[in-house]
Amino acid sequence: MILEILSPEKTYYRGEVESVTLPGTMGSFQVLRNHAPLISSLRRGTLTFAVKGDLRSMKVEEGFVEVSDNKIIVCIDSVEK
Repeated sequence: MILEILSPEKTYYRGEVESVTLPGTMGSFQVLRNHAPLISSLRRGTLTFAVKGDLRSMKVEEGFVEVSDNKIIVCIDSVEK
């Protein structure tokens, strides 16, 4: 799957991932390969993704995610520092 994490100012990540866990407004959820298409709002929280077995995470502000055809596009206001 391809993950893109974007804000109006920059691209925080673009690359191949095995899974993504997102802080949805109705609760956290995970996206795996061949997930059904969806669009969801995101709340402030931790976004976690696996790259070749290595877990990476970042604190994100509110935003949206679109999942379609094994591509995950995350649009956020910013990443917490």
